[in-house]
Amino acid sequence: MNTTDQKTSVFDRAYDPVIQAAITFGAVIIFVLSAKLINLTGLMDIPQRFPWMTAASFMLLFAMGNSVFSLASENMLKYWGRSIYSYLGLAVLSGVVAYFSSSMSIDEAGSYRWIYLVLTVGYLVFLGMMAFMRQIVEFAQKEEWNHPRIRRNQKKRGRGKDNGKR
Repeated sequence: MNTTDQKTSVFDRAYDPVIQAAITFGAVIIFVLSAKLINLTGLMDIPQRFPWMTAASFMLLFAMGNSVFSLASENMLKYWGRSIYSYLGLAVLSGVVAYFSSSMSIDEAGSYRWIYLVLTVGYLVFLGMMAFMRQIVEFAQKEEWNHPRIRRNQKKRGRGKDNGKR
């Protein structure tokens, strides 16, 4: 098996944002249900706002992971579209789970409305930074990047020859 053709790092593959969001949403459900179970058994007192904290935490995890995986995508615009819709779906569904499991709206949960807003703006900033970094790397990998140095060296050599002839 030839290892040079295979992508060795998990970050070399662009995973589908819908699948990323589905896995993240599954983790939200597992954590919220586990917290409810722990609370019902009396092992530990779980705060009522824990589901909102869980939803916000996993939204941040999705935002960071999805932004990093976007570097490996073939078509950045298509990936972005699917990513943003996936993020919005994750935010809404996680919010619904948090609402029903905590019996608190996002307004009653304290500052989680602002946390949702900050996470959403931060996610868009993460995506923008990754797109900008990708453009820089693609520009650096092009052939034209090395040509200014080659031309500068040729001009210096040429000037040296011209100066010697004059």
